[in-house]
Amino acid sequence: MTGTPPGSPLRVGLVGYGLAGSVFHAPLIAATEGLTLDTVVTSNAERQEQARTEHPGVRVAATPDELFEHAEDLDLIVVASPNRTHVPLATTALKSGLPVVVDKPVAGTAAEARELAALADERGLLLSVFQNRRWDNDFLTLRRLLAEGELGDVWRFESRFERWRPQPKGGWRESGDPAEIGGLLYDLGSHVVDQALVLFGPATSVYAEADIRRPGAETDDDTFIALTHAGGVRSHLHVSATTAQLGPRFRVLGSQAGYVKYGLDPQEAALRDGRRPGPGWGTEPESLWGRIGSGESPLTGGGRPLRTLPGDYPAYYAAIAAALRDGAPNPVTALEAAAALDVLEAARRSARDGVTVTL
Repeated sequence: MTGTPPGSPLRVGLVGYGLAGSVFHAPLIAATEGLTLDTVVTSNAERQEQARTEHPGVRVAATPDELFEHAEDLDLIVVASPNRTHVPLATTALKSGLPVVVDKPVAGTAAEARELAALADERGLLLSVFQNRRWDNDFLTLRRLLAEGELGDVWRFESRFERWRPQPKGGWRESGDPAEIGGLLYDLGSHVVDQALVLFGPATSVYAEADIRRPGAETDDDTFIALTHAGGVRSHLHVSATTAQLGPRFRVLGSQAGYVKYGLDPQEAALRDGRRPGPGWGTEPESLWGRIGSGESPLTGGGRPLRTLPGDYPAYYAAIAAALRDGAPNPVTALEAAAALDVLEAARRSARDGVTVTL
């Protein structure tokens, strides 16, 4: 930690002001008590002006080097730049004596993630990974159901993060260059795999199918991952940009009941629309609640509506502030992210070679 006086907000440097930086990180940092957005790094003139407009008084740097030149003025670095930059920027930040939050995926390989974790431990610094969808409304609701035993013994977990984007958008996220760490397996797959591991524990085997469906696409845009967990639960995870009819976000089947939930958590859409955390944040209308219970009706699915808990992305940065100020637990460790990368690497191998991979 730097010389920020006790009681003063911790000063945050944010690298990257694209989708991740401008829509997720900057608004959540600005809304967190005990944190202040000090500096934004972007070389894009329009994004520089956007940052100044959206966060009056923020300093703007064109390059990460400019940011690190005044590292002593900062208390935390957030890396929200393209995936290929995550490891080098996090390494530089840690070697500069600064705690780091890195957007997912923290690295391209589990080995790199563990090397970063070791460096952070060696320096006595926080290294956290932004897995915001641990604070999705449906995920929080499901965690409560599992904690209360409402479903009995869970047998199967189905999770879908699907979109209908028949035309590729381009950019590094859809690049076929392996150095970019693009494609849905590492993008949306990072979310669904992380959620499955948090809910049901380590995976012992991985099977995957990854396809490039759209004309002009360069990397996977329709991917399926099947996990067998050490506890016996089977997870079926779908990520796709080619889904003309969307399936349920979650379908969880247990020995006593099932839970089915359609629709995405509303927080991303709210942030994209310029709304900010406050009263009523993360709530959804009753029409979008999931259903819990049992039944065989092909029309209703059986069961009863279940109120969805509010989503809570602000909880992530509140936990970061508490970890830095008070030594509270790291909300998402690099070793947890490495375990998810073990699965993603196995999934890539499985899809490529047509085999089931044992972990």
